Amino acid sequence: ELEIIHERGSLTIGDLWQQQKSLEGKTITIKGKVTKFNDGIMGKNWLHLQDGTEYESHFDLTATCKDRRVKVGEIVTLCGVLSLNKDFGYGYRYDLLLEEAKILK
Repeated sequence: ELEIIHERGSLTIGDLWQQQKSLEGKTITIKGKVTKFNDGIMGKNWLHLQDGTEYESHFDLTATCKDRRVKVGEIVTLCGVLSLNKDFGYGYRYDLLLEEAKILK
């Protein structure tokens, strides 16, 4: 079980899942632990974050970025635009996706 990673005044992954409709299209900053990283897919790097929070059994956030490669296990702060219901075809569908994220820390 992951220890909760959270900075005062910022959103958690649980918050994103709970408030997704009101946050769609907004720029979001979130901190979490990288649990998966794939580079160079569709011209982007793809990573999964967890911060120890959840909402209705959702505890993972997928993000795309063009920034540097990150390592699984690294704690990062990302800033990107929250998109809902993204379907790239071929079985790649995301209810929540943080797009074009920048790695802040």
